[in-house]
Amino acid sequence: MATNQAPTAAPGSPVEAPADRLDQIFEGLKQKSIAKQAIFRNTGAAFDLLRKVSQELVVELSRKLSPVDSSVLVEYRPVSDMEFHIKFSGDLLVFVMHSNIVTFPDDYGPMPSKYVEQDFRRRFFGHIMAYNFMADSIKYQRLNDPGYLVGRLLINIENHYFLEGVQQLELPDNDMADNFLTPDMLRLFVESAMIAAVNNDLIAPPMQDIQKITVKQKLENQQVSRGSKVGFSFSSEQKPQPSIDGLVY
Repeated sequence: MATNQAPTAAPGSPVEAPADRLDQIFEGLKQKSIAKQAIFRNTGAAFDLLRKVSQELVVELSRKLSPVDSSVLVEYRPVSDMEFHIKFSGDLLVFVMHSNIVTFPDDYGPMPSKYVEQDFRRRFFGHIMAYNFMADSIKYQRLNDPGYLVGRLLINIENHYFLEGVQQLELPDNDMADNFLTPDMLRLFVESAMIAAVNNDLIAPPMQDIQKITVKQKLENQQVSRGSKVGFSFSSEQKPQPSIDGLVY
C-alpha cells in the first residue's frame, strides 16, 4: 500500500520487495566489524608481546650498566593495558596502543600495494605509537613540554605489519606481504626507538629567551631554563593523513 492507502499494484501482480535494512546492517557488521574486532585482538596481542620484549630488554641493559655505573637506571613502568613506559637516563619512551582501528587514503603508506588491494580487510589497521619525552617533563608535570613521535607500528588482520617513523629507526622493507610480526622484529622496534631518543640531544635556550619568568611559571615549578629536544627527521616527507575516525595521528 502507498501512503495514501491506495494499492501500489493490481491484485496478483508481482511487486519488488523493499530492501531489507537488517540484511544490510548484518552484511556491514559481518564484513567490517568482525574484521576490525580481529584486528583489535591482533594489536592487543602484539602490544602484550611488545611489553614482554621491552621488559626483557630493560633487564639486559640494567645488567650491563650496573657494573659500569649503578646510578644510570633503565626502568620499565607499566601504566595501563594500553600504555607502558621505558625510562633511561633523561629520556622516557611512551608506548601507546590506540583503541580504534583506522584506515588511510589510497595513496598513503601501504595502501597502493597489491597485497592490500587483494583483500579489503587489509585496508584496516590497529596501531601502536612510540613517543619520546624528557623524563623530567613527566616527573615535574611540565605540561607544556612536547613529546615527539618516534615511530608508528600498523598491524593488520593477518598479523602483517607496516612500520613508519624517524630516520633513526631501522625501518624494514615496507612490503606488508613479507612483514610478519615476530618477537625479534618488536625488539628491533624498541631498540631503534631507544637509540633515536638517546641521539636526540637537548638544546639549551638562548639567554634572551629566559630573561623573564612569570609568577605562574614559578608556582607551577616550571624550569624555564630547561633544554628542549631538537626533534626528529622523518623517513618520509608525507604528512600524516586523517584516519576514519576523523583524527590525525
